[in-house]
Amino acid sequence: MEFRLLGAVSVVTEAGVLALGPVKRRSLLAALLLRPNYPVLVDQLTAALWEDEPPPRARGVIQGHVSQLRTLLASADAGEYGVELITQGAAYVLRMPREWLDAHRFEEMVARARSLRSPAEAVAMYREALSLWRGPALADVCPSPPLQAAAQALEELRLTSVEQLAAGYAQLGEYARTAAVLRAEAVAHPLRESLSAALIGALQRAGRRSEALDWFHRTRRLLADELGVDPGRELADAYTSVLRGGEGDTAEATAGGMTKVAAAVPGSCPATTTNASLPAPVPGAVPRTGAPDLLPRAPRGFHGREAELGALSRAAAGEAPVCLVTGPAGVGKTALVLQWAHHGRAGFPDGLLYADLRGFGDTGEPALMEVLREFLSALGVVQRRIPESASGAAALFRSLAADRQLLVVLDNARDSEQIRPLLPGGPRCVTVVTSRHQLPGLIVTDAARPIPVDVLGPEDGTALLAEVLGRERVLAEPVAARRLAELCGGLPLALRVAAARLAQRPGRSLGAMAAELSDETRRLSLLDVEDTGVRAALRLTLQQLPGHVSRQFAHLGRHPGTHVDRYAAAALAGTDPAAAETALERLAVAHLVTETAPGLWTLHDLVRLYARGLDSGPDALKRVLDHYIATALAAVAAAEPGNEECFPMPADFLPPAAVREFGDRSVAVAWYAAERDDLTLAVAAARDAGLHGRTWRIVLTLWPLIVWRVRDGWVPLLETGLEAARADAEQHGESRLLNVLGWVLIEEGRIAEALTRLKAASMLASRAGDLNAEANALIVLAVAQAALGDLDQAAEVCERAVELAREAGDRTIERLALQHLARHRVDAGEWRSALDTATEALAFDDRAGTADVPRILLLMVRGEALLGLGDKAEGIRQLDLAAREAESSGYDDGVVRALGALLRVSADEGFRARYDAALERLTARP
Repeated sequence: MEFRLLGAVSVVTEAGVLALGPVKRRSLLAALLLRPNYPVLVDQLTAALWEDEPPPRARGVIQGHVSQLRTLLASADAGEYGVELITQGAAYVLRMPREWLDAHRFEEMVARARSLRSPAEAVAMYREALSLWRGPALADVCPSPPLQAAAQALEELRLTSVEQLAAGYAQLGEYARTAAVLRAEAVAHPLRESLSAALIGALQRAGRRSEALDWFHRTRRLLADELGVDPGRELADAYTSVLRGGEGDTAEATAGGMTKVAAAVPGSCPATTTNASLPAPVPGAVPRTGAPDLLPRAPRGFHGREAELGALSRAAAGEAPVCLVTGPAGVGKTALVLQWAHHGRAGFPDGLLYADLRGFGDTGEPALMEVLREFLSALGVVQRRIPESASGAAALFRSLAADRQLLVVLDNARDSEQIRPLLPGGPRCVTVVTSRHQLPGLIVTDAARPIPVDVLGPEDGTALLAEVLGRERVLAEPVAARRLAELCGGLPLALRVAAARLAQRPGRSLGAMAAELSDETRRLSLLDVEDTGVRAALRLTLQQLPGHVSRQFAHLGRHPGTHVDRYAAAALAGTDPAAAETALERLAVAHLVTETAPGLWTLHDLVRLYARGLDSGPDALKRVLDHYIATALAAVAAAEPGNEECFPMPADFLPPAAVREFGDRSVAVAWYAAERDDLTLAVAAARDAGLHGRTWRIVLTLWPLIVWRVRDGWVPLLETGLEAARADAEQHGESRLLNVLGWVLIEEGRIAEALTRLKAASMLASRAGDLNAEANALIVLAVAQAALGDLDQAAEVCERAVELAREAGDRTIERLALQHLARHRVDAGEWRSALDTATEALAFDDRAGTADVPRILLLMVRGEALLGLGDKAEGIRQLDLAAREAESSGYDDGVVRALGALLRVSADEGFRARYDAALERLTARP
C-alpha cells in the first residue's frame, strides 16, 4: 500500500488506485497525510478544505468524508498494513507506517543522498528519490492556503534535490547530463536564479559557451520585465565566469553540496554502542590462567537489544543471581546471552561454563550426569574423582563453585526441574538460563529474575539484514528492506533465513524477496533453509506440550480474527471455555500465544501461519462462526430487549458449549466495540469459505452497533451480507439487510440509493408475507422521504407501518412506527398530533430509567411538541428527562440531540456544559 502526495493525491494498493472521490475528500486525506500519526484538529481540516469562509455544516461535511475514507481504507485491508484513521478528541489521526508515504520516503532518500561521500552513490540516490514524483505536489486538492504552503515546501525540496543531483553529475564530469537536468527545471522556473546560474556553469563546461551566454541574457530580461530587478550575485558571477572562459567559483557551486557518507543504517554494532548495557568488569578481576571457557563463539551480526542487555546486567547483580531469559522460538535468546557473556567475560575470572540442555531439540536432552561431568572436568576434577551418582556430582559442583566467581549459562532449558541440579549456589556465581517456556517454578523456588525477549522493531530488523547482507545492499532498497523486516515479524531467525537466501543470490533484489514473502501460502517455506527455520523451531516447541494443548494450538490457526478469548478458543476446539483457557495459559507459557489484555490472546503472524497449516479438522471454522452468531444474538438481546429474533439458525448450526452472558446493555455495547474488527474478519472468512448462510447472519447481528455508530462506513460490509443472502436464496435475510443498508445510506446523505434499497426491502417482505419486515422497511422508507422534505408522505407511510405491526401483533414494531410517525409530525409543525402520538407510544411500556433508545427519542418529540404548543416549562422538563436518560445509558448521540433542542430555548449554563461534554465524548469515540 502506498499513499502519494508527490503528484495527484492517491492511494495505491495491489488491486490498483483507490477511487477517493471529490476534491474535498482528497484534500482531507492530504491534510492528514501531511501530519501522519499526529492529531489534526477539525479547525485545521476546515482551513485546508475551504479557501474562504467555511459553510455552517463544515464539521458535518468533514465527518462524512472521514467516514467515506474509513470505508475506502477498510475495503483495501489497510489495517493489515498498519493504517488506521481514528478520532482523537476534536481531531483525527491517520496512523500509519511513514514508509507507506511517498513524501516521507522522498525526504529520507534526500537526507541519505546528502550524507553520501561518493558522488556516484549520491546521484543514484537522488535519482531514486526524484523518481517518486509524478507531477506537482498535491496537484488536485483545494487551493487553500495551508495546502498551497505545504505543496510549495515540497516543491522547494524537490528543486533543491534537482540542483544537488546536477551537482553530483558535475562532480562526475557528466556536464551534458548536468545541463539536461537543469534546463528542464530552469524552463519551468525561469525566475529561480540558482537554477539558471548552475545551468550556465554546466553549459560552459560542456563546451556550449554561446548557449550559456544566451541563457544569461534571457534570464536577465525576464527578471527585468517580470520583477524589475537586475541579476543577483550568483547569476552575475556565473556570467562573469563564462566571459572569462574559466570555471572558477561556478564549478564549485555546481559540484558542491555533496556531504560525507552516513555511518550506517539505523543503529550500530553493540560492540561500539551498548557498552553501558553490558556487564562492567569487576575492579581488579583478571581471568586466571587456565580458567575454563566453554562459551560458544560470540554471535555474528548481532544488533540492537540495548534494553534487554541492560536488563540482563541489572538482573545479574547481587548474590548468586539466577537470570531467566525467555521468549518465543527464534527470537534470539541465545545470541543475546552470548553477546552479553562475551563482553562481560572479565567479570568472571574463575571461568565461564555453558551447556545446551536441548530442551527443544530433535536430538534428545543430555543426561544430567553428562552435563555435570563436563562442568567438573572444566573445573579441574579428573574423571576418576567424579562421583558416579548425579546427586553426588551436583554436590561436588556446588562445593567447587562456592568460592569461585563463575558464569554458568544453561541454554534451551525445557523446565525448572532440568535446571535446579545445575545451579552453582556460590554467592559470586551468576547463572543465566534461556528457555522458550516462562518457567514460573524457577521464579518461585530460586528467585529467578525474568528477562523477556520480544521480536525486533522495524529499525533493528532492517539493521540486522544490513549486518548480514551489507549496508550498501540495504541502503539501495530501504523501503523493501523494512518491508522484509515486517514480513519476518521482527523474528531474528526469520530475518537471518531471509538474509541467507538473498546472500546466495546477490543479483536478487530485496523487493523481489519481499514480494514472494507477501504470499502467505509460501512465507513459511521461504523462511526455512536446510534443517533450520521458523517451522522447525515451532515444531520443536509444540512437541514438548501435552496433546490437548497442541490440538488447541492447531485449532487457533482457523480463527479468522486477530484476538481470541476463551469462548472463541473453546468453539474452535469443540471444548468448554475452562479447558480452552487452561490450554491458552499453557500456550502463553510456551510463548506460542501472547495475552495482550486480561482474557484476550493473540498469535505472532508467523506463528499464526504455522498453526494454520496444522490439521484442525473440517468444522473448526464453522464452529467459531457459529460461536460468533450465538454470542452476537445474546448481545442483541441484552442491548435491544424486546426485538424479534433476527433469523432462524442455519440447518447445520454447531452450538457452542457455552455462550457469553451479558448482564446489561453496557456490557453488550462494550463487547460489540471490542469485537467489531474480529466480527468483520469473521464475515470475510465465511464469505471466502462459501458459507453464505453464516456470512449474512453475522452481518445482520451487527445491526445494533450499526445503528449506534451509523456513520462508521458500514456500506461495504452490508453489501457483502446482501450478496451472501442472495447467494443463500434467503429473502428474509435479504429484506432485513436491505433495510439496514437503507438506514445507513440515509445517514450518509445518499437518499436516492436508500430509496431504491428500501423499496426493494418492502417488496421482498410483502411478497413473503413477512409483516414485521415490511413494517420495518416502511419505517425507514419514511425516514428517506422525510429527508427529501416530503413529511406528509413520510407520515402516511408510517401510518401504514403501524397498521402492519398491529396486524402482526408486534407491539415493539408498532411502538417504533409510532415513534417515527410522531417525529415526522413534529417536524411538520403538527404539535398536537405529534404530542398525542408520542404519548400513545410511551404508554406501551413506560420503562423510565432504563436504557431504551426509542423511549428517549419519544421523550424528545414530546418535549419539542410541548414547546411548539407554548408549554415551555413542561417542554424543557421532558427534554431534560430525555437527556438524563440518554446520559445514564451512554447514548451520547441522544444526549447531544436532546440538549441541542434545549439550548435553542434556554441559555442554562448547565445544559451547555452537559452538551459540550457529550459532544466531546461523541467526537472522541473511535
